[in-house]
Amino acid sequence: MRKTLLLVPVALLLGACTWGITLDDAAKNVRTVWSGDVSSCHELGKVTVSVMNRVGPINRNDIKVRDELEVMARNEAAKMHADTVKPLAEPSEGSQPWGAYQCGANRPSAGRPGAAPAPAQSAGGNTETFPIKG
Repeated sequence: MRKTLLLVPVALLLGACTWGITLDDAAKNVRTVWSGDVSSCHELGKVTVSVMNRVGPINRNDIKVRDELEVMARNEAAKMHADTVKPLAEPSEGSQPWGAYQCGANRPSAGRPGAAPAPAQSAGGNTETFPIKG
């Protein structure tokens, strides 16, 4: 019983970790498009990024996993000289494919037509994500 009580705080602390994933300086210019049309952009390729989605038997927070996947996709796209990324599928087991695009002046809107740039929304549309400075 005593060992179980000691493991609970450790598990909670591990679930809160960001694992040191940070946005590179070059990736700050890479925009994430969740539902926009990228047909007018030049496709540079596809990147698949992965993070730990579980620590032992404990699942990590889904929002943190998704945020880290986005940061990693933007970092990889910047290395390809892309200015836009778009998820190609939902995350699965901590992995997610992204398309990397060079849109230049043809940058698609982030979602709502005619609206000012807004925080990105998840595929379900119920949550918003904001970049985290760490």
